[in-house]
Amino acid sequence: MSDHEPTSPAPLTLMSLQQPTNRPAVIQLVFREKGALYAAYMPVLAEGGVFVPTTRDYRLGEDIYLLLTLPDDPQRYPVAGKVVWITPANASAGRTQGVGVRFPADEKTRVLRLRIEEVLGTSISSSKPTQTI
Repeated sequence: MSDHEPTSPAPLTLMSLQQPTNRPAVIQLVFREKGALYAAYMPVLAEGGVFVPTTRDYRLGEDIYLLLTLPDDPQRYPVAGKVVWITPANASAGRTQGVGVRFPADEKTRVLRLRIEEVLGTSISSSKPTQTI
């Protein structure tokens, strides 16, 4: 192992891809661990959604394009979502700054929601805190 390789991967990787200002932001979100996915998933939304840690300013209702990768799943899932939750900088209880993104109500994203819930299994009903509620 070289000095430049990490000893263990981070549970979540976030990469923002530059876009012209009139286009939705594109964010690549890679969940390497089930715990990171649990902390980000928003099952309270009928269509499902995820919390995206970011310092960029967003407005409620703003379009955002995600490329999600789930733990132990090589597939990348494209999601054209909308911002429905904002956690500002310096939020109470040490919450991470970012936005909640609601999935669209389409068949492709319904399959993604079911896949996320399959990965999370019974932990989805855990009382452990998440990034949102």
